[in-house]
Parts: sequence; C-alpha cells; structure tokens
Amino acid sequence: MTRIVVRRFNNGAIVPKWLGFFTRQSLFSQADVLVRGYGGYNTRWALFLLNHIFPLESRKPPIATTIFFGANDAALAGRTSERQHVPLPEFKQNLQKIVNHLKSSSPTMLIVIITPPPICEEGRREFAISLYGDNARKLSERTNEVTGQYAKACVETAKEMGVVYIDLWSKMQETDGWQKKFLRDGLHLTVDGNAVVYAEVIKVFNEAGLSADKMPFDFPHHSKIDHNNPDTAFQQNVCDASL
Repeated sequence: MTRIVVRRFNNGAIVPKWLGFFTRQSLFSQADVLVRGYGGYNTRWALFLLNHIFPLESRKPPIATTIFFGANDAALAGRTSERQHVPLPEFKQNLQKIVNHLKSSSPTMLIVIITPPPICEEGRREFAISLYGDNARKLSERTNEVTGQYAKACVETAKEMGVVYIDLWSKMQETDGWQKKFLRDGLHLTVDGNAVVYAEVIKVFNEAGLSADKMPFDFPHHSKIDHNNPDTAFQQNVCDASL
C-alpha cells in the first residue's frame, strides 16, 4: 500500500479540517493519510515524540510528511501564552532536528515544511473579549510581525536543508480581507483557510509525482476482479494494509 503520512504536531484542532479535504478529494483509495496533531504543542515538546511517531527502525516509513509549526513557538514571552514560546534560534534548530530525523528515516521521503499562517491581532483581541469581557488581556499574545519571523525561519530552514516549503504566512496575505476570510479568531483557520492549506499541499504533492491519478490503488479496482475467480486479481496486487 502506498503510505502518505501527514503529521502536524502544532494545533490539533485544525488538523481534521484541511486533511478532510485531502482524504475525501485526493488520495482516498491510494494512500493512508495518518494524522498526528497535538493541540498547543511547540517544536520543543514535539521533539520528545519524534522517534515514537517516526521510528528509525520502521520497515515502511512514509513517502511524504508535512511539518507544520510556528504558531505556538511564536507566542510572545511575557504575555499570556508565553509557556508555548520557543526562542527563534531554538525554533530553527528544532526544525533542523526534525528534518534530519526524517531524512534518516527515509532518504527518499518528500518532506514539506509549512510556515505558520498569519496572525490577526485584532481578531485575537476580539476573541479574548468574547471569552473574558472586561477582564480580557489588553495585548495580543501573538503578533503578525513576530509570527512572520518564524515563517521566515521555516523558509530558510527548508532552503538550507534542501526540502520543500509552503509559505502560508505570505500566501494568505495576498488575499484582501484575509483576516476574516482565513482566520476565525485571529489564529485558527476557517473553512476557506483550510482550503488554502489543502490547495498548497496538493500542488506540492502533484509536482512531486504524488497526485492521485499517478499513484496505484492499494487493491484492485472492482472492474479488474473476476467475480467467478476473485483470488486471481488479489494474487496479482497483494498489499500489506497493516498500520
């Protein structure tokens, strides 16, 4: 079976949405899309899970993996989400460690670094007020400027290490009204925002030859099965479907 593992350790709440596009519309019969999203995680905490999720001794490593970090690492020190903050130099080092581990797992794996999306500070303030009223924090715990620095570090790391990247931070800001169109609370993605991630990931996969129309089915198409003697079709296309 062709196995594509798409893992995101950062904000687990977003994962099912854009990966839902992925599995329904693209690789439903050709691949296993395995999701690993850990709500609120930064790269520092993700490193503790790396060998568990991507064991180096695996006989069948994934053929493609996305790395989607930065939104939590970029939380500002001294504000309400500072426990998630990871200094920029460490963030970049952590990305390098993740990429190196994946390359050790499989030298042929397609590795895609996705930058964090932009931040709408006004949206974050509105969200805080909706929860806490007059007691809401006055300053956003994240800023678009600082998040942009982490996005830049993602791009730099990808270029330095020879892997693919998607600059989501820049891409989304090309659209007028991105603050409301793509972000539902200044941070988390709307349906339209998830659709952007999906489109960018699929484009990268297609360019790498991993489009659905070029990938084999894991098991025979029904038209290839002789209903009087079905075992012959499965003998020709045997698949290890274990996870």
